[in-house]
This record gives sequence, structure tokens and C-alpha cells, in this order.
Amino acid sequence: MEKLKKRWGLTSNFQVLLIIIVFSINGSFAAWVAKPVTEIVGISEENPWIFWPIRILLIFIIYQITLPLVGFCFGQFKFFWNFFTKKILLRIGLKKLFKEV
Repeated sequence: MEKLKKRWGLTSNFQVLLIIIVFSINGSFAAWVAKPVTEIVGISEENPWIFWPIRILLIFIIYQITLPLVGFCFGQFKFFWNFFTKKILLRIGLKKLFKEV
């Protein structure tokens, strides 16, 4: 726990626990949401070479979008915004959203 607290700049074990809970809930939520989205789009498991890459891509996108939202529900929005979502948005070239670069 001490290594995680130091690496992530956290102050308590409870905060580490909340962050781990957010990761697990959000991962399950992203996979759960991706299933009906693939059905709505009309992609089925009949063709696994199309279905699985699209489903994995959807899970990744949904995960990144919902991570700060789920973090907010657990009082950890600032952590997830600063350490994950912000870095990913910077990597894909959305530097204009941030004044501190």
C-alpha cells in the first residue's frame, strides 16, 4: 500500500482502496455497456474477426470516458482526471483543453 500511496501521491490507505474499487467497477461497467452498443450497431459474434476488435475498442473508449465519472461518484475525480484521462487526452492531441502543458 505504501508504494501505491507514494507513486500516486495519495495520503491514506482508504484513498488507495477507493481508487482500486473505482478501477474494478469501471472496467466491469465498460464491458457491460459495450455489449448492447455492439448489438445496436448490428455487429454480432458470428464474425469474431470484426466483433472482438470493435468490442475491445468500444470497451477502451467507454472506459476512458466513464473513469472520471465513476471516480467522481467515489470522491476521486481529481485523481482520475489528473493521472489518467488528462494524460490520454494529451497523447491524442487535445492539448488545447489544458492551460498547463
